[in-house]
Amino acid sequence: MADEGSKNESVDTSSKVAEEMFSDIKSNLPDAVAPLWQSLESNPWLLAAAVIATGTIIAKLAQWLFRSSLGKLASKTKGDFDDQLLKVLAKGLYSLIFYLSLLLAIEALQFASGIDTFLKRFVVTLLIISLMVKVLKITRLTLEAFSHNKKRFKFIEERTIPILDITTKILIVGAGLYILILSWGINPTAWLASAGIVGIAVGFAAKDTLANLFSGFFIVADSPYKLGDYIILDTGERGRVTHVGIRSTRLLTRDDVEVTIPNSVMGNAKIVNESGGPWEKTRIRINVGVSYDSDLEQVHDVLMEMAEDNADLCSSPEPRVRFRSFGGSSIDLQFMAWIERPEQKGLISHRLIMKIHKLFNEKGIEIPYSKQDLYVKEWPNSPS
Repeated sequence: MADEGSKNESVDTSSKVAEEMFSDIKSNLPDAVAPLWQSLESNPWLLAAAVIATGTIIAKLAQWLFRSSLGKLASKTKGDFDDQLLKVLAKGLYSLIFYLSLLLAIEALQFASGIDTFLKRFVVTLLIISLMVKVLKITRLTLEAFSHNKKRFKFIEERTIPILDITTKILIVGAGLYILILSWGINPTAWLASAGIVGIAVGFAAKDTLANLFSGFFIVADSPYKLGDYIILDTGERGRVTHVGIRSTRLLTRDDVEVTIPNSVMGNAKIVNESGGPWEKTRIRINVGVSYDSDLEQVHDVLMEMAEDNADLCSSPEPRVRFRSFGGSSIDLQFMAWIERPEQKGLISHRLIMKIHKLFNEKGIEIPYSKQDLYVKEWPNSPS
């Protein structure tokens, strides 16, 4: 109870401070401006127009000085991060000065106490929203810049940007809304308690959505795959990851069909990442059978010569030929080679099968197939 009382007391103090600031802004004016204010105070609308015009000019001048002075330093650096950051900060400075001039203009119009306070709080609301948008833009630019600087900021990567982005948005928007509520003289404690009860009800109603949300956080943090990876699910879908979101993951199959899978399914699925490992290269295996009468050394040499002249195959690691077993009608072997990207597997396997078949025919190497002979001892209903 003591803690609750202290919280209410702090909120009331904040509200009183805010009301005192709104009640008499002109008392905070510089001494050099006060005489000019008093000379125009007899004509409130003229004074308000002069304040807004002066505030706009000062805001534009401050924005220009800010960008011109720091723009020279920004032009000497690589990349456009500092240029974009400077642009957002300059707009924020302009908004701050302009909205402060609007507060002074409202003070000059000498409205009734209730209307005066309402208008000032409305202008402060616009100022808070404007600054909140600017802070969100700065945060986004900073995260993108840090993700590209991998040597210095290893904890911020392309895969972690979504989770960091949404976390910072929640914190900034939450802080902005809290300040916004305080600026209107409202005690947010009761609202927060009500929001907790509503949150529990929403949690039960949207448990599937929340499951996808939390699974999205875990996928981004654990990173079993990333954008551009080729993955195979335990249900058989294979494709390139085109989007890793908080709610779902999207795959683009080789048929150019996009498959959207909820993150709750992805979090519990067995995933084979063909682009994972020390490199993006992947190995293909071509199963071949040759006749028992074939010269196995010749078969080995023919396949290795074909691999050396094939631009589709990687020279490192080197291709290999391995004889695997004595089959029912052939000696079974595998031709194994590495290719640069997993999506090339189907096309290169197709080319290799055609090339091997052509070379074996030219070299006289037989690819046997199963043969069965049928002997008829007696034909039914035949005359004896």
